[in-house]
Amino acid sequence: MKSKEITIPRLFITALVPSAIFTILYLGIGSVWQSIPSIDLFFILSSLTLFVFEIVSVLLANKREYGRVGLQIVFAKYKKMAWWKILLYGLALFCIAGLMSVSIGALENMLFSQVSEHFYRILPAYFDWNNFEQMKQYPNSMIIFTAVFYLIMNVLVCLIIEEIYFRGYLTAKMRGYGIAAPILVSVAFSLYHWWLPCNNIFRICIFAVAFTVAYKKENIYISIVFHCLCNLFSSIGFVKTLLVP
Repeated sequence: MKSKEITIPRLFITALVPSAIFTILYLGIGSVWQSIPSIDLFFILSSLTLFVFEIVSVLLANKREYGRVGLQIVFAKYKKMAWWKILLYGLALFCIAGLMSVSIGALENMLFSQVSEHFYRILPAYFDWNNFEQMKQYPNSMIIFTAVFYLIMNVLVCLIIEEIYFRGYLTAKMRGYGIAAPILVSVAFSLYHWWLPCNNIFRICIFAVAFTVAYKKENIYISIVFHCLCNLFSSIGFVKTLLVP
């Protein structure tokens, strides 16, 4: 029996409620146990809770749709494309995101600078991923582990699971909304990042553009490559700052 399409309210409930529960869990545990850097705690907890929920949701939806556990529901509506074309699309979208960063991103930062400053003032130092001085208080071995763990999780594991869940499964169940589907999913995906509440406008814009292209070209790998390049760029800066004395 085929499962029903996802409505807009259900899209946002499905995306935001599990991530909100995870964020509360992350903040709660981090408030009483800080033996490892918060970024490590984040990835460990997300792997054990949020990502498990997302993968299980996809696998069960696939069973309802196709009668067996799998990922066919993620890729069924997409077509094959030469790897070099996928790479070119990803690079082009990454360059567009760079232009948006110095325009939309910069404007958003300026308009909401006071809100952002207030947020980071009330946020405990342990949870501030930009507080490198706090992170560097851990032993060198832990810092090196954190750098490697961050690269693996942020550049590969997290984004692949998110792409499978958002750009694959949720979009497949919203195709009745036509071209609005990738935009709606991109908005839900951005708001899903409760732990990164700033820069939602910028994040919505870059992913809406990228995923609309992937949706029109019927190739999810375009979105995956774009997402990977974005996370790689930010991860290199994070790791460099963390490891440099």
